[in-house]
Amino acid sequence: MSVEIPVGRKASVKVPASSANLGPGFDTLGLALSLYDHVEVEVVESGLEVVVSGEGEGEVPLDERHLVVKALRAALKAADVTAPGLRVVCTNAIPQSRGMGSSASAAAAGVAAANGLADFALDNDTMVQLASTFEGHPDNAAASILGAGIVSWTNTPIDGRTAPQYFARRIEVHPDIKATAFIPDFHASTEAVRRVLPSDISHLDARFNVSRTAVMTVALRDDPSLLWEGTRDRMHQTYRAEVLPVTAEWVNRLRNLGYPAYLSGAGPTIMVLSTNPVERSLVEEAQGRGMKVLELDVAGPVTVEVSG
Repeated sequence: MSVEIPVGRKASVKVPASSANLGPGFDTLGLALSLYDHVEVEVVESGLEVVVSGEGEGEVPLDERHLVVKALRAALKAADVTAPGLRVVCTNAIPQSRGMGSSASAAAAGVAAANGLADFALDNDTMVQLASTFEGHPDNAAASILGAGIVSWTNTPIDGRTAPQYFARRIEVHPDIKATAFIPDFHASTEAVRRVLPSDISHLDARFNVSRTAVMTVALRDDPSLLWEGTRDRMHQTYRAEVLPVTAEWVNRLRNLGYPAYLSGAGPTIMVLSTNPVERSLVEEAQGRGMKVLELDVAGPVTVEVSG
């Protein structure tokens, strides 16, 4: 029998943004970044109230369709608890549909809030599974939940009826590595950007990406001098260039100057992972072309504070 959470209990969540793929690790590698959404969930006597400010304000649904609410409901069910009513307040800083994991962060925030309200009944593996279900792949969601870098994978049952299983493990990141995000002033639909990918790639390209994904895990943990080599890709970025020409231009330009740049997630954000800052003149030029440029640290995991 489900336990009802008492009215007045609150969970305050701080959830990091994330960058996925990191070049070659398509739907596999992820990194948590020090840009945060804040979500407060309060148990009330009845009904549902959703308040959103910052990124996504006026654009996202304020009812059961909101992703934080969907994830919250799923995690409450998994923890076998109920709430008579909910007030959900989202203060968002993570840009929407820009390749910085805003959707995954919302799912992770909902799961984490529910876990806090349920006296932390869910372990990390369950939280990754629940949050990743809304994305269809675990790289962004797992990074927001676990923090630092992550390696993730998916097991898809062959019967076509059982739900996929999502897994991830944390990678500690070398303390000298910083991220610089070049965020263009337009959205990119993950679905639309995925449609340009081929159904098959060559054995040569597959071998290339397997090797560079392995290099990237070493670069992240132990040897940042390998970041440029570790961010090389032949699986997805070339194909996405046709629908993200501005992003492709800047990725190529930065890489030609020696910066370990790559398309962050489905874009359009360009991410640089490096131990040295990007030259100021390049930052100013990007800003002059309408981009927001953020210098970010590698972040820790989602945090939850519970009261009441």
